[in-house]
Amino acid sequence: MTFIPRDFSHTVFKKGRAAIVAAALAASTAIVPSGTALAQDGQTITAVMHSGLRVLDPIITTAHITRNHGYMIYDVLIAMDDQFQVHPQMAEFDVSDDGLTYTFTLRDGLTFHDGEPVTAADAVASLQRWGERDSGGQLIFDVTESLEASDDKTITWTLTEPFAPLLDVVGKQSAVPPFIMPARVAETPSSEAVTDYTGSGPFVFVEEEFEPGVSVTYAKFEDYVPRDEPANWMAGGKIVNVDTVRWVTMPDVQTAMNALVSGEIDYLEQTQIDLLPILEASPDVVTEVRDPLGFQTMGRMNFKHAPFDNEQIRQAALMAMGQEAVLATLVGNPDFYDQCGAIFGCGTPLATETGAETLTSGGDPEGARALLEEAGYDGTPVVLMQPTDVTTLTAQPVVVAQQLRDAGFTVDMQAMDWQTLVTRRASQSAPSEGGWNIFFTNWAIPEINTPIVNPMVNGRGDDAWFGWPEDEPLEELRAEFIAAGTPEAQAEVADRIQAHVIDVVNYVPLGQYLTVQARRTNLVDMIQSPVPVFWQIDKSE
Repeated sequence: MTFIPRDFSHTVFKKGRAAIVAAALAASTAIVPSGTALAQDGQTITAVMHSGLRVLDPIITTAHITRNHGYMIYDVLIAMDDQFQVHPQMAEFDVSDDGLTYTFTLRDGLTFHDGEPVTAADAVASLQRWGERDSGGQLIFDVTESLEASDDKTITWTLTEPFAPLLDVVGKQSAVPPFIMPARVAETPSSEAVTDYTGSGPFVFVEEEFEPGVSVTYAKFEDYVPRDEPANWMAGGKIVNVDTVRWVTMPDVQTAMNALVSGEIDYLEQTQIDLLPILEASPDVVTEVRDPLGFQTMGRMNFKHAPFDNEQIRQAALMAMGQEAVLATLVGNPDFYDQCGAIFGCGTPLATETGAETLTSGGDPEGARALLEEAGYDGTPVVLMQPTDVTTLTAQPVVVAQQLRDAGFTVDMQAMDWQTLVTRRASQSAPSEGGWNIFFTNWAIPEINTPIVNPMVNGRGDDAWFGWPEDEPLEELRAEFIAAGTPEAQAEVADRIQAHVIDVVNYVPLGQYLTVQARRTNLVDMIQSPVPVFWQIDKSE
């Protein structure tokens, strides 16, 4: 059975976009000119990421900036390449003939940043903590009989029934990857953030230089032993060629672009599409679409508090929203976006747009208003969180706030930086006491393309993703998907999940778009990956 799509060659692009992507990817694989001097001692890459970093625990949040931080300082047992094939990373793996026992054997030379060896006990503790938070991990632990360290290098994972996509879930690149921490750190309750940042990966977090939300510094871990294979997405040899990587925060996009053109910074994770000519005019800057699959932008409501504890009111909110206005404001250039009502992403094997007709046809404010009246909406304010410092998240709240008002909702839009939002969305308090009703975020398509990996397709109440829907029918549908014996059967269940999610309004898909990243031309050999990583990359003089 194939649970993680292996071929996205049929992804739908608008006319002309394929050429944009092809040109961008060609630029991203630039060859180093003959005779160019590469990084020497003391080389530093200075990068402006899409957000400042405040939350340092990559298990308690799905925020991409924290995931990116996780890949800097932690390693993983297994990892995926750009064909969505799983490879050994920290560990080789073997699966028993009956599919019930998975054995992982740690490779030689694995060391934590404090000099202690990585052991199977560390991996077990890390996997157990991850399994409490990750949507796919929860499903695996539902059928886990035991997970134990058989010796210092051997992890034995025994199931009560086969779980065919186990390796795909453990090896996935995003949402919540199972990063390996020391056991003493991984024993921190998954409801609490870790405070010890001892890692297992190619970079060391320089804690004394960390300024939350302002800058973060990573130093090359000299004792890290990379694999022998070439790097490919998250898999292969993580060879670090520079001494230091610094992430600095520049909330103003124009300022960040000017800094890149002048050489003050080396890399800009996200650009603003309408300002691309500024960068394209510089001979020292390369712009590129590093993820041709793109992102889905979406809205998530809070099921715990009024008014969205009422299903009809959630349905009215969805009916009020139209994708075109959101995407046009967010991206501007239609070559870089598509309307798409598929919760698993358009262009993927499980794509279906069942139930999303109003979203892709501009919304239905009058229908939403009638449904609100039928539901008995009493004007309870909708606390809508608006991040102001992330280019790809500033437009959605503003557009949707007006769409909701046009349908009769009372909206209290509250501005904050993204890291404040990331912290606040974890609160289950009432909106009047520091909680919230709705927020917007973005997911790379590989993070959402099946009911197993999609964090929002989870109906486990307090154990679900932020918003906490308690939805037993959804959990039964996910179990059906896992048990489906053929791709055709999976697709049929996926269509029913799509219909259910849209009907219950588990979340609101608001369309797909591409992001453009930019770098100085003296950054070479950057890995083509949806997750920006800083191994393999080199800096010429």
